[in-house]
Amino acid sequence: MSGALKPTIHVVAGALLSHDGRILIAQRPPGKHLAGGWEFPGGKLAQGETALAALKRELHEELGVIVGDARFVASCCHDYDDRSVMLELWLVPYFTGQPQSLDGQALRWVNADQLQTAGMLPADQPLIEVLLRKLA
Repeated sequence: MSGALKPTIHVVAGALLSHDGRILIAQRPPGKHLAGGWEFPGGKLAQGETALAALKRELHEELGVIVGDARFVASCCHDYDDRSVMLELWLVPYFTGQPQSLDGQALRWVNADQLQTAGMLPADQPLIEVLLRKLA
């Protein structure tokens, strides 16, 4: 077997909370890794960027919102066939602007209890339980 190391990608994601308690999820667009799967919106950290700075930048670039408050929820690692993902989830209860698809992704607001049946990506799955406990 080959001993080649898979690249590790550090990703931050936000669980945006609506005024009525629903959470925003995004569908990976065609042409991207794991296209069609649902995830918490976010993206990769840039070199030298903090997780919070990356979260604010990514949510502004992808959704057009300005993060007003963000609280770290949890992090986990997930191995895919071709890469490893280190994913940090942040709860975003306060933001300015109406989320819109600026990156070609479908968006959907779901109740917290629908997250486990929404077709979320494998890397997001372990974070759902922790998020549900924080929201309880």
